[in-house]
Amino acid sequence: MTNRFAELLGERAPVFDGGYGWLLQERGLPPGECAEMWNIEQPETMSGLHEEYAQAGASVLTTNTFGGTAPRLAMHGHEELVEETNRAGAALAREVADRHGILVAGDIGPTGELLEPMGAMSADEARELFAAQLRGLLAGGIDLVLVETMSDLAEATLAIEVARELAPQLPIVATMSFDTNLHTMMGVAPADAITRLSAAGADVVGANCGRGPEEMSVIAEQLVAARPDGVLVIAQSNAGLPHLEGADFVYTVGPAELGEHARELRDAGVDVIGSCCGSSPEHTNAIRAAVTA
Repeated sequence: MTNRFAELLGERAPVFDGGYGWLLQERGLPPGECAEMWNIEQPETMSGLHEEYAQAGASVLTTNTFGGTAPRLAMHGHEELVEETNRAGAALAREVADRHGILVAGDIGPTGELLEPMGAMSADEARELFAAQLRGLLAGGIDLVLVETMSDLAEATLAIEVARELAPQLPIVATMSFDTNLHTMMGVAPADAITRLSAAGADVVGANCGRGPEEMSVIAEQLVAARPDGVLVIAQSNAGLPHLEGADFVYTVGPAELGEHARELRDAGVDVIGSCCGSSPEHTNAIRAAVTA
């Protein structure tokens, strides 16, 4: 079976970019403020960060739309700007990607709401939240859909279903965060995730965020062992866990160490590698060098 993401990637290196939120804070985003609004209010800063990742060797740029659903934006009073915020985020990444001949992943994160019966959100309500976000991303010109940092299989599956309905031609990448004893906070194991999410229609399934490279290596082994035929595995580790130095939180894993981790992941059968919280274009450059050596 031909994998749609592999076809789209072609001869490009299988390298996603890295973290955005913490870098935006370093560049002036006040703590607690809405990062997605910088797609509209600070487009030059966002374009500049995408450009740094492109120059570092990323073949896939991620839109700054992780919190781009209405409930997430409502936390900052911007729930009416779902389509505008997502369209702007995709368009900024698109412009940079076109200059470098690389790809744009439209980023869809969790809604922040719990599905029935644990919470009040119905499946239909979740579908509409994801659809509204995805319409904006599609208008901005994405190449693939990224459903990321999920904890609930049901929510992740709904996002994948919406992507298949609205953009059947686009590959889908889906990741969960296995940060609770090698499970998600909702108790999902890596093997269950790759089985269920690939069956729902994801072309690439894996893990992001988490507790650092050491645990990511264990999770990746489980994903690789359970993958169905034709499905690619992706891993995007944090640069370790942050610790407080003075008034600042500092991540513990530098570019060289994350590059070595990437080489180990590649040798273990992981197909696509990026990074997550605490990482930077320097980490991406090290990962690119490691996986293409």
